[in-house]
Amino acid sequence: MAKSNKPVVWGLFAAGGTVTAFIMPALVLLVLLAAFGRVPDILTYEKLHAFAAQWWGKAVLLGIIFLALWHAAHRLRITLHDVGVRADATVAVAVYAVAAVASVAAAFYLLRI
Repeated sequence: MAKSNKPVVWGLFAAGGTVTAFIMPALVLLVLLAAFGRVPDILTYEKLHAFAAQWWGKAVLLGIIFLALWHAAHRLRITLHDVGVRADATVAVAVYAVAAVASVAAAFYLLRI
């Protein structure tokens, strides 16, 4: 029986979709609150910076960013296939490479905090 990487790809895709589905509406709500000047005290810049400065805060943020990027890359790959781009190997390498580079960049910038 041939081994497949599909469980890994679909597992990360599903995890990214779940995280994005739960986190993005909260982020939209927080941005709207900030736009109207109604930011709760716990979400001030100083407190969010303190969260991102700790190792577990960085790990949480990196996990959210990584899973959202992986989800977006896989969704883009499937969408390009649906619109007629049949060079699946090339598209897969391109979209997953962009997600990997963006994840490394996010890790780099998070480590600088």
